Amino acid sequence: MSDRIEGLIARLHGLHPRLIDLSLGRLNALLAKLGHPETRLPPVIHVAGTNGKGSTCANLRAIAEAAGWRAHVYTSPHLVRFTERIVLAGQEISQAALAAALAEVETINDGAPITVFELLTACAFMLFARVPADLLILEVGLGGRYDATNVIATPAASAITAISIDHREFLGDTLAAIAGEKAGIIKRGAPAITGRQPPEVLAVLRREAELLDTSLLVRDEAWWVAPREGGIRFEDARGSVDLPAPALPGLHQIENAAIALAAIRAAMDVPVAALAGIARAHWPARMQRLAAPFANLVPADWEVWLDGGHNPGAGLVLAEHLRGWSDRPVHLIVGMKKSKDVADFLAPLLPLAASIQAVAEPGQHEALEVERIVAASAGRAVPAATVADALSTLSGPAARVLICGSLYLAGTVLQRTKP
Repeated sequence: MSDRIEGLIARLHGLHPRLIDLSLGRLNALLAKLGHPETRLPPVIHVAGTNGKGSTCANLRAIAEAAGWRAHVYTSPHLVRFTERIVLAGQEISQAALAAALAEVETINDGAPITVFELLTACAFMLFARVPADLLILEVGLGGRYDATNVIATPAASAITAISIDHREFLGDTLAAIAGEKAGIIKRGAPAITGRQPPEVLAVLRREAELLDTSLLVRDEAWWVAPREGGIRFEDARGSVDLPAPALPGLHQIENAAIALAAIRAAMDVPVAALAGIARAHWPARMQRLAAPFANLVPADWEVWLDGGHNPGAGLVLAEHLRGWSDRPVHLIVGMKKSKDVADFLAPLLPLAASIQAVAEPGQHEALEVERIVAASAGRAVPAATVADALSTLSGPAARVLICGSLYLAGTVLQRTKP
């Protein structure tokens, strides 16, 4: 992050006592001062969920760009650069442009209480309204109903990815409560798309859609996807199409790609050929294979992978992926954020790991103490000082290493990885 942006963010943190405070009032007041840029946007696809939001957004962007469209994208958090959060008509915003826009919005806000995320969202909407584009892909920051992005009155479509337990302190302790918050992005007059969900989640989404007299397009009811040789077959009300495999690896990524397909076809008239864009989607730290320097710390026939999964739902998805790696032993390196449920994340992974090392990487935001990861692993994990140190202890026949547990850990690792 540039010194200018860093200074702005540090100053903005002082405008509101809580880093996260789910509400729309403060942002609506600021947007009014800005002339309501949220009403002057290109068609919006709004994406919420516990896991898979970012991957779905990456697939939507890849499809849009394959169609020759200019796409705005708003995502969070960033991994390496703060500017990753805002893509303007296909280009990541420059540090200078973001710093200037943040300063402009800070001046207009005039010291009124507001969170950093709310101010950044206002800044993004201001920029999205100024720069012409064909589509805005908008990822929810946290929850949905009271998330800052939910000031959009009527998106072209809403997409809700897999829902599981996470952020209990903000969203509730049950799947139904969390689903109620995510369902808040469903709007009258805009189709809503979702994949396979637990029954209690699907019941909440159906109820919200019925209250708003809005179509809820559910996997295996309104759209279908299945693997085929060399790719996938997707089908919805517009017909069936054979497509290449999604670029993002993992069986779970088939559903994320298909949610993107269903959403964009429900929202807009997209050329069928552009749907193959899913084969070019890029989203770092989602089962990403690492090169130097980390790959150089293990034997040459080993593989080193990185994933930002960090909650119980992600643990289940990663476990499913590890079962597909049964041809080689898998060694885990785990670092987590303090607020996360480490025991539930680790539980499905423990039986599949040849070894587990716990880290709190230098520079990792709010890193959970290594001792707590070891305790949550029922003593399976052993402590390591850093990811590099953990990798350096591994040897033996061909194997794979998965570094996981936190997007913040993933970010620190990617900062040290050569392109």
